[in-house]
Amino acid sequence: MPGSATLRPEERKLVEGARERAVRLLRDGAPLREVLAQLTTAVETLGKNRTVASILLLDRDGLLRNGASPNLPADYLDAIDRLKPDPNLGTCAAAAATGEVVETPSFYADQRWAELRHLPMALGFVGAWSRPIKDPQGQVLGTFGTYFREERLPTPAEREAVEELAAAAAVAIRAHALG
Repeated sequence: MPGSATLRPEERKLVEGARERAVRLLRDGAPLREVLAQLTTAVETLGKNRTVASILLLDRDGLLRNGASPNLPADYLDAIDRLKPDPNLGTCAAAAATGEVVETPSFYADQRWAELRHLPMALGFVGAWSRPIKDPQGQVLGTFGTYFREERLPTPAEREAVEELAAAAAVAIRAHALG
């Protein structure tokens, strides 16, 4: 929401700039991955590069696929490719299954990560959170996940930024599906 009290002016400028670049790329016919990468990069910049963001998309079979994760290694993305939404698995799979924000301040303490925690921890991540990306009717299209290098919850500014950028991602995903 423009003019909110949560984002500082420079953070607001970052979020609005990412949204505008994404819209411009979408209008110019850029691949969806490139459009979505603008949004994930903004979250990483907001996190002062102590975070890594990822957008996963639900495919026609209802499985999670990489939409844009420019700073996650290919072997990590291969390992999580085709995850089935599950309220008891990780943050993105749980967010896709429940349609709700899922937060994991520590992979050690969350049983949803029992079978997957070795993957992000090998990359130096300690926790994560994920917001579902929804269309206007509330249907989950994918997830917007953020990994942290320390045990913590997202800040209010991160929550607001991801909420706004997830809405922009929903527009882009729908436009690509229709186009």
